[in-house]
Amino acid sequence: MKCIAGYCLALDLTEVTHLKTARETGLPWTIGKGFDTACPVSLFIPAHEIRDPDDVPLWLSVNGEERQKSSTGDMLFKTGELISYISRHMTLEPYDLVLTGTPSGTGPIKHGDVIEAGLGKDLVHVRFEVKNV
Repeated sequence: MKCIAGYCLALDLTEVTHLKTARETGLPWTIGKGFDTACPVSLFIPAHEIRDPDDVPLWLSVNGEERQKSSTGDMLFKTGELISYISRHMTLEPYDLVLTGTPSGTGPIKHGDVIEAGLGKDLVHVRFEVKNV
């Protein structure tokens, strides 16, 4: 797919207390989904380094405990289908990021937790400590 320059790992975090309040009161979800540090993003991987974007292992652990282990092959739609659908409804520009969802295994995190996540064995590895949740 020539339209994709590369891939990255993004963790779309949610502040559940604010999100719950917003849902209950009919307010926008902005604070629950768009707070500072809400979406850490890995380094960019050029597309030519990903042999098959629809078969990349994904993993995530919290404090060394595996929480997610899956593959892009488990997604409901293939990468090309997602790009085709999205581009029919909005303009995709260079440097836009498309987040495709998450495997099962999401759960709460708290201040001091150490999150590690990756793509493949050696493609991407991110590690960070949760602060001020």
